[in-house]
Amino acid sequence: MHPGVAPLFGALLIAGTALLAGCGSAAPAPAATTPAPTASQPTEARDQLAALAAAAQDRHLTAVYTLTAPGQPDRSISVVRATDRSWRVDVPGGALGGSADVSLAQNGAGVFQCALPSAGQPESGCVRVAEPDQTLDPGIDPRMRHPFTDWPEVLTDRQAPLAVSAAALPGAQGACFAVESTSASVSPPLDPGIYCYAPDGTLTAARLPAGTLTLAGTPTAAPATVALPGPVVDREPLRIAAPPPGDSTENSEATTEDGGSTENGGSTGADGSTGAGG
Repeated sequence: MHPGVAPLFGALLIAGTALLAGCGSAAPAPAATTPAPTASQPTEARDQLAALAAAAQDRHLTAVYTLTAPGQPDRSISVVRATDRSWRVDVPGGALGGSADVSLAQNGAGVFQCALPSAGQPESGCVRVAEPDQTLDPGIDPRMRHPFTDWPEVLTDRQAPLAVSAAALPGAQGACFAVESTSASVSPPLDPGIYCYAPDGTLTAARLPAGTLTLAGTPTAAPATVALPGPVVDREPLRIAAPPPGDSTENSEATTEDGGSTENGGSTGADGSTGAGG
């Protein structure tokens, strides 16, 4: 063998031995896998919202909210939830096509729609339109009361057909949640949107089909009970829609003689619908 070949052969032999030893080592660790997604986040969001909505049901306060809607001037929605569980929600422009201000209020005697003095409706007065907690005729219900009255109960109901997820609403305080109905019903349990709550159950903001509600200032203490903003009168409730051309609000408010009074919680609207039903 040539003198220079021996050292080279030895080096190759040592390298080959090391290579074979490496091939005989343990198999390489399997590649890391991404864990499958779970449904814990939606479930957690719904639990959080249910807890806040439960606190909202026991929250008694006096508060003002700003209602912002595209193409309309901002409006101030006043909300009172008294300690005896009576409530009142004032909605500027809530009737007669936006020309009349109304208040929806509930006490032990029932639910009342009250006309607030305004340019479109100079006279005040309250009409009993339903029994306590009874559904109102959609034609007289401006819907701004629901986030403070009955929708918190829906949000606590785990059987309600709702999809809930964490969300964000610019300028809103507290925790916000996107809520959608999973039912194909024409009457979903609440309006879809984003609902934001403070830890004590105060609704701080809500993005709804009718506009965005935002808490204005700090809520104050609630009264012991809610007082109606006017006397109880015997007339038809004001409709949300504007009266037809040539029709006067006096005619639309006239009480019919064939059972259209509100003594028993029912009233016949200008279009023949029942104020306490639906």
